[in-house]
Amino acid sequence: MNVNLSAIPGFLAGHARVLDRRRYDLLMGEGDAASVLAALDAYRNPDGGYGWGLEPDLRTPESQPGAALHAFAVFGDVAEHTAPHTGPDAAALCDWLDSVTLPDGGLPFSLPLTVSEASAPWWRGGDPAVSSLQITSVTAAAAHHVAAHDPAVAAHPWLERATRYCLDAIQRLEGVPHAYVLLFSVHFLDAVHDSRPEAAGLLKRLGGHIPADGRVPVEGGTENEALRPLDFAPLPGRPARGLFEPEVIAADLVRLAGEQQDDGGWVVDYARISPAGALDWRGDVTVGAVRTLRANGMV
Repeated sequence: MNVNLSAIPGFLAGHARVLDRRRYDLLMGEGDAASVLAALDAYRNPDGGYGWGLEPDLRTPESQPGAALHAFAVFGDVAEHTAPHTGPDAAALCDWLDSVTLPDGGLPFSLPLTVSEASAPWWRGGDPAVSSLQITSVTAAAAHHVAAHDPAVAAHPWLERATRYCLDAIQRLEGVPHAYVLLFSVHFLDAVHDSRPEAAGLLKRLGGHIPADGRVPVEGGTENEALRPLDFAPLPGRPARGLFEPEVIAADLVRLAGEQQDDGGWVVDYARISPAGALDWRGDVTVGAVRTLRANGMV
């Protein structure tokens, strides 16, 4: 299954944020880290956190945990190309996260929204006084990827607090977790696998909740919304990849490549919350699809 790379820049020009256009150029070796960081800075607040729709379904301007994980993803893009330099903003983001972390070490799913319009109901309904394994695990996982290149993030006390919370919370899970809690917990355990001895056993236990074909329906999502093997294990050579048979990954790579649309981009199967958010997601997932396919030798 061939990917039409020549169609992607034109798609991004018409459908994506400047941030994702810059990320794509960096991924393809045609851009520079400074331009990516400059685009990210548009979403940054003076407190060191991020808002302003960096999480496409969370359009409120103030800093939010849900935006922090996207910022770390961008810092990770930059770190992979300019290691060990990510600039001071990644450590400053850890400072902000530390300021909103709850006493048990977890992050709330969301903080009160100053502008609720155009944001998804799950973000509007978050309890700021309750820790969320879902948001803490995915944010910590993204931070650990950055920490591999950025000593200031690696040594930050927030990351240790969040890591301990996630390990304890995953250990306490009973029954089958919600699809996104399962996904992000797998991401987290994969990220800390080499540094936390308990991660291997927890990862194996969570893998038992993933069907052999790797498809996990999302309860409460759209009719066809589901997580796939490459959502759980996008990169070869990582521990999470061991949860799937090679032929399952091979089939999912064919699926992902085949989902490129005629306009050059990819689509999402989850709910569209706002016109701006729907466009933002398409740009984001298109960059993500190319990154995954590229890492697996498909482009």
